[in-house]
Amino acid sequence: MKLPKEEILEIFRQTNALLEGHFLLTSGLHSPNYFQCAKVLQYPKYLHLFAGEIAKHFEYSDIELVISPAVGGIVVGTEVGRVLGVRTIFGEREGTDIKLRRGFEIKKGERVLVVEDVVTTGGSVKEIVQLVHAGGARLAGVGYIVDRSNGKVQFDAKTFPVLTLAVTTYTPEQCPLCASGSAAIKPGSRGLQ
Repeated sequence: MKLPKEEILEIFRQTNALLEGHFLLTSGLHSPNYFQCAKVLQYPKYLHLFAGEIAKHFEYSDIELVISPAVGGIVVGTEVGRVLGVRTIFGEREGTDIKLRRGFEIKKGERVLVVEDVVTTGGSVKEIVQLVHAGGARLAGVGYIVDRSNGKVQFDAKTFPVLTLAVTTYTPEQCPLCASGSAAIKPGSRGLQ
């Protein structure tokens, strides 16, 4: 049974992981809300709760590898891999592209689960999916904690978001927060090396 939406939102509020203001998202869009999953995942009981929901959904999918995009997906991906008892790796941004580094590899034919913290446009997940296909592996599914697209973002695989929400986003040109003179802040991890 999936966790109730209000219970999940309350956890985000209690841990100060649901921020309000004017934010520049990794996608380039602006939003008055930001999910800082790292703030909720710093608590082992919530990390285990959310990762456990994803792992439970894919427990009969014969997963052999969990892969996540750095930085946001690493913590939850590692915990999902631990719960499933499988190898866990991550892709890192190198310039504008996500690549495998640190000697990580995807083995041909492996059944792979992609795990992320928050999905808005799905760009980072799609880059990881490309790595899975390029490695000759089989994409078994995509799991993530928060789907900010309210189900609009689709991946060519079985998907499971712990929480699905319609969160307001704007292009920078159409952002009423910018028009009112507010400057967007970027609390995410894109751009870290």
